[in-house]
Amino acid sequence: MGEMVSFTSNGGTREGYLAIPSGGAASPAVIVIQDWWGLVPHVQAVVDRFAEAGFVALAPDFRHGQPAAKPSEPRQMLNGPQMDDAAMDIAAAADYLAGRPEVTGKVGCAGFCAGASLALWSATRSERIVATAAFYPRLPWEGMRRDWPDYAGKATVIHCAEADGTSASEGVQTARSAIEEAGGSCALYDYPGTAHAFFNEDRPENFDQRAAATAWARTLELFRAKLG
Repeated sequence: MGEMVSFTSNGGTREGYLAIPSGGAASPAVIVIQDWWGLVPHVQAVVDRFAEAGFVALAPDFRHGQPAAKPSEPRQMLNGPQMDDAAMDIAAAADYLAGRPEVTGKVGCAGFCAGASLALWSATRSERIVATAAFYPRLPWEGMRRDWPDYAGKATVIHCAEADGTSASEGVQTARSAIEEAGGSCALYDYPGTAHAFFNEDRPENFDQRAAATAWARTLELFRAKLG
């Protein structure tokens, strides 16, 4: 359904996978943030699903076509400076989407694992991003700040796996407090019996169909309410 496109960010060019609803009507937009494994088929499939649900969807390729080299690399890459740099690219992606003729309304951002943390943080770096959805985020990351500016009037949902410690984990609670103290709203959802990456069909050892369906429905409900 989708295609690769280019957009500018910080004086350079970035690429991403874009899908547009088939109906032809102007639509709100969603940015999909990969985990640090790259723009894998699972992420492209999520972009296509958002388009089928009525959103113009874009997944920036932060790894420039290169997958992570080893299992430890995604956690090693999750630190403050890299999060800020990537958030700038997401803000540029939001500007790119806002300038497309197919897009009307506002922009949301959804992400997975390390990308879920980045999706949450992106709302502090772009006025256009007003709603975020985080699937089993890695919280806290190295150098995560306690103040989350520019969240006033914005909303997020955080989908928490039981294997990660549920919504009671210190990192999730720190993020929730920061968002709410900044004037945003944060809904936390726990999925009993789930492993990390329970939304990923390409990881059958972790995939939980019921939890994935519920998390997807809650995400669409948020975006339809906030992006309009």
